[in-house]
Order: sequence, then structure tokens, then C-alpha cells
Amino acid sequence: MIQVILSILSAVLLSLSFSSFNLWLFTWLGFIPLFISLERKSFLQSFVLGYLCGMFFWSLTIYWLIHVTLLGQAVLILYLAVYFGIFGCAVYLFRFLPVGVFLFFIPCLWVLLEYLRSYLFTGFPWALMGFSQYKNLPVIQIADLTGAWGVSFLVVLVNVGLYLTLRKRLKAVNFLICVSVLFLFLAYGFYRLSYKPGLRCDKKLLKVSVVQGNIPQDLKWDKQAADGILNNYIALTNAAAKDEPSLIIWPEASVPALWGEDSASAQFAQVFSLGRQLKTNLLVGAVSRLGDAYFNSALFIDNLGQLERVYNKLHLVPFGEYIPFKSTFPFLETIAPIGDIEPGREYTVFSQPVKFSVLICFEDLFPELSREFIKRGARFLVNITNDAWYKQGSAPYQHFAASVFRAVENRVYLVRAANTGISGFIDPFGRLSSIVQDTSGRDSFVRGYSSQNICLTPIRRTIYNRYGELFVVFCLLFDACVIIFALRRK
Repeated sequence: MIQVILSILSAVLLSLSFSSFNLWLFTWLGFIPLFISLERKSFLQSFVLGYLCGMFFWSLTIYWLIHVTLLGQAVLILYLAVYFGIFGCAVYLFRFLPVGVFLFFIPCLWVLLEYLRSYLFTGFPWALMGFSQYKNLPVIQIADLTGAWGVSFLVVLVNVGLYLTLRKRLKAVNFLICVSVLFLFLAYGFYRLSYKPGLRCDKKLLKVSVVQGNIPQDLKWDKQAADGILNNYIALTNAAAKDEPSLIIWPEASVPALWGEDSASAQFAQVFSLGRQLKTNLLVGAVSRLGDAYFNSALFIDNLGQLERVYNKLHLVPFGEYIPFKSTFPFLETIAPIGDIEPGREYTVFSQPVKFSVLICFEDLFPELSREFIKRGARFLVNITNDAWYKQGSAPYQHFAASVFRAVENRVYLVRAANTGISGFIDPFGRLSSIVQDTSGRDSFVRGYSSQNICLTPIRRTIYNRYGELFVVFCLLFDACVIIFALRRK
């Protein structure tokens, strides 16, 4: 019974790091109760305890998904918990490794499991352990070398080191190695935060405004509410225009009409004329239609009121925008909240007022998209999203964490416009500024706008941007070599 309690305790500690309270410190010791519970257990017991920990962790972390789909949430939790179960089995199978090897084998394995989860079956890179540290600026600077995976590795490494120290199994030399790795990560972080090579502004500034309409999800596609929604965004845009920005950004699907349908021409005519009247560029989110296909799009309207270019979302949300495997498993159609959306085909880089690219909704969770946009010349990134689906809770903060990492990985500004929050600006070091808030400091489910000058320096592509998942490859090679050696020795 005590082992079950310890497994659940790990789940609670880890989930608190992803709560709206952002208690990131708990991640650094959250695995320790699970490691203790796995001592002297069989292979099957190790899987069950790991799986139990995963079930409770994901139930506490993505509880908000119930507002979209109860059945989908249950299926997702049962699936995601498998990775914790595999982790438990690995701790059992490789418990005999030398302590110094075990110290690094387990963090590398966790990175590989997170990477697998991020891409298998369309991928779900939500709540990576590294994401829990998005406000811990010195720690996350390593992301420009390793991506978020390096931060996940460090978190699990410290957990393993503390556990082995607690159990008096960690020798002095191994302890020093663990401390040295932590010191190197932190030293690099403080160096980047203080020195900032190549990231001085030199007066190359661009003023951008974001508007946050705070439209309830149940009103978003209500035809009777359409005029009120559009007027809300027009009023916010007029207010933001007083700051004289070069670009004003609306959230995902903010225009309450379908671009490409004749019946929506009046609404879009209002939006186009707004850009012309204010003499400013607009980026607005809208669902668009081309023939029988529907797309989740970002429309760029220049300061003459002309539609310059459209970006169609590349990576869609499974069971939110399309139904994966529905031809094989027809019953899956019953758990999707909306109809099918088609994926885009082009990595669009907008050219005005300077080159930039857009990540729609949870596209900011997939680092390869951001890297590709930067490779194609984007000077900064924009994330437009609508997290109103999930009501009040921790979902907006968990999502926001991914945007922070995309900014640090590529050393560019990331501008974020969300329907209900969180909207604001993230600098190339992950610092947050000009967040849309009400007078009480609340940043979610509030209405408002914010403007800020962002720094436009020449893009100097980072190691992570250039070479991608080298760190994941290193983890794979290390663990593969350990496994091969262990099998030969056995």
C-alpha cells in the first residue's frame, strides 16, 4: 500500500509544477517517491506503479480537457500513462547498472520517452518536464543548444542524483559529476542572460500590438453574437492603434465568419477597411474555405486594406480539428468536438512590416516548425491561439510555456495573441513582458490589448536551430551503448 501512495505522491508533486500556481521547484524532487516505490519490485509491479503514477499525473495535469471531450480525455490519459509505465519497467530492468551509468541512463531514457510521445500517433508534446521550468530563466537558456529536451534531462538527472544520495548509493565522484553538470547548465544560463552576444537592438525596433477579445467558446460561432464579437475586436483595435503600431494581431479564429464564403463578405469587408482606415497592418485569425476544404488560417491585411497573404495551419490538433485513424476506427468520430480541417502545405513567411511567421494554436509545441520558419528568414514569431475551450484553469499557462521555449531555442521574439489569454511578448531569453492583464493583475479570461517595441536584430541561428535534435540523438546513442554492453555482459 505504501508503494501505491508513493507513486501517487510523485504524480501530485510533478503535476503541481504544471498547475496555475507554477510550483516549478517540485519537479526537481517529484520522481523520488516513485523511485522509492519501485525498489525490490518485479517487472510487472514496476510497470503498474509507473502506470499508476502516469494516470494520476495526467489526470491532474490535463483535467481541463473534460470541457472538450470526456471520452477523449479518458483515452488520452490511459495512453499517456503507458510512457510512465515503460519508465518504471526501465528502472527495474537497469537497476543493476553501475551507479555512475544509471545516473545518466535514466535521464536519457526519459528524454527518449518524451520525444517518442511528442511524435508517435500524431504527437502530444504537452507538459514536457522541461516546460515546468519556463519561469526559471537560468535553467532554460540551454534550450538554444539542446531544445527543451536538455532541461527535461537536467530535471530527471537531479531527481536520480537526489534519490541515490538519499539511499547512500551515490559515490563522491558521481555526486561531483552530477553537481558539475548542474553547475555547467546554470553557468551557461547566467552567461547568456548577462552577456547577450549579438542581441543588442541598435535602434532596430518594431512596435506590435496584440488584442485579447475574451470571447466565450459557446458564443464564438453563435450567429446572433457575430456582430458583437466583431465590434469587440474593432474597438480593441482602434484603442491599440493609438500606440501607432506597425502591426496589430488578433487571436486564432477571431473573425466570426468563414473566409471564402459569400455570406461572410460583409464581415471581412469591415476588417479590411479597418486596416485602411487606421493605416496599419493587421494579422487576423479566421477559418477559411477553399472549395470543399476548410483551413485554420491567419490572414495578413496590409495598411491599404488589401489581403496580402494567407497562412494555413500545418499541424492540426487531433480530435479537435480532425479525426486521426477514423477510417480504421470509425467510433473515434464520436469524440471529436468539431468537423475536419485540412492541413496547410506551405511554410509561409509574411514580408510586411518585416519578415515573420505564424504558429497557430498548438503548433508552438512542435519545435521543428519554428526552426523551419526561422531558416526561411522569419525575424520573429507570432503565436495566435484560442484556449477558451478549456475554461479557467492551468491550460493557458501550460500552453504558454511552450511559446517561451520556442523563443529561447531560436533567440527571437515571440508575440502571442490569445482569445482569452495569455497574450503578450516573450523576448529571446524567455522573459515575459507587456502581458494583457486587468487591474487586479489577472491575465486569463480578461479583455484588453498591449503594445510593445520588439528588437529586430540580424538572425544568428542557434545550434538547436541549425542542427535540431542532436541532444536526443546523443541520448539515444548513450542508452543504446549501455543496453548493448549490459546484454553482452549478462
